[in-house]
Amino acid sequence: MRIGKTAIGETWDARAKLDTLAGRLGFTTVWIGNEMIVWGGWTGTNTSNDGGRYSPAADIWSPVSSVGAPLGCYESAAVWTGTEMIVWGGVYALNGTNYYSNGGGRYNPLTGKWTAISTNGAPVARRLHTLVWTGSEMIIWGGTEEVNSFNSGGRYDPATDQWRTITSSGAPAGRYFHTATWTGSEMIIWGGVNNSGNSFNDGARYFPATNGWAAISTSSAPSSRYYHSAVWTGSKMVVWGGRNGGAFFNSGGIYDPATDTWVPSRTSGAPDPRFRHSAIWNGMDMIVWAGGAPTGVGLNDGGRYNPVSDGWTLMTTAGAPERRDFPTAVWTGSEMVIWGGLGVTIFLNDTFSYTSPSMMYLYLKP
Repeated sequence: MRIGKTAIGETWDARAKLDTLAGRLGFTTVWIGNEMIVWGGWTGTNTSNDGGRYSPAADIWSPVSSVGAPLGCYESAAVWTGTEMIVWGGVYALNGTNYYSNGGGRYNPLTGKWTAISTNGAPVARRLHTLVWTGSEMIIWGGTEEVNSFNSGGRYDPATDQWRTITSSGAPAGRYFHTATWTGSEMIIWGGVNNSGNSFNDGARYFPATNGWAAISTSSAPSSRYYHSAVWTGSKMVVWGGRNGGAFFNSGGIYDPATDTWVPSRTSGAPDPRFRHSAIWNGMDMIVWAGGAPTGVGLNDGGRYNPVSDGWTLMTTAGAPERRDFPTAVWTGSEMVIWGGLGVTIFLNDTFSYTSPSMMYLYLKP
């Protein structure tokens, strides 16, 4: 029984590094309950089909085997099923030419082994798509292969290694750099851009139970954008940041699917405008950190947004990692762990953790 709590000060801590895991961007990341797994990506010279596993409790990295792994890709996507990490799609380089994949693999951290995914009935090869895990299926939607922006997708059942098609009837227009959140019963797509450079401030809700779509309101929605972030609070979707051509945002909004309504989020006290940042939900706040600035230089600051109070708290930069673009972040249950990204001149492979008084508590037990 919890009988007390003590706040822990706001701190950044440098953590272990796996020197054999090259810095990169366009990689995938999942949190499996006790470890963060990163895989694939672009190292600056090639696409990679290696990865690493990080245990915050032990502060130890270990490599992810490449034996049986999918083709090394970047701008693919991954989900955690509860027992496996599933990676799908992306683009890989071969002899100076880019190729798109509609394949993937399932990685079991207990055995350290990969299992290939069937491509029979799989969606068309693509990159910059989104994935969500429903509890029994992986849902893929959107993305691009340079010429086309897709408003199609598929549903993959790892228990049977089979695919089902998602209807495009009622789906949003094709796009990429959009966001997808899973509510527990539906997938919400919002924002993004297409191959013609048109960005969106609309979206839709997909219901797996009926294989149907419903448009979401644009009244009071954030302005059109892409490279933004979205988190699910348990009852609402919070969208923040991003860009639209030469416009960069530190604004956002809160979407309630129960009422199909938007409420703009406060910009007073928010971090500076940015895109390609990391964003996590810690059960109370959305935490955004780093990302690209309008100047083109990566950032190393951020903020915590509480949707209940509609208030921002800027994060300390004392001891923070160096500025970067394309970082990844996961919430462990007590701290935020960040890894990698593009620094000012190099691809990074460092690890840091962040804690604050509103995030982490020590509970005393009798």
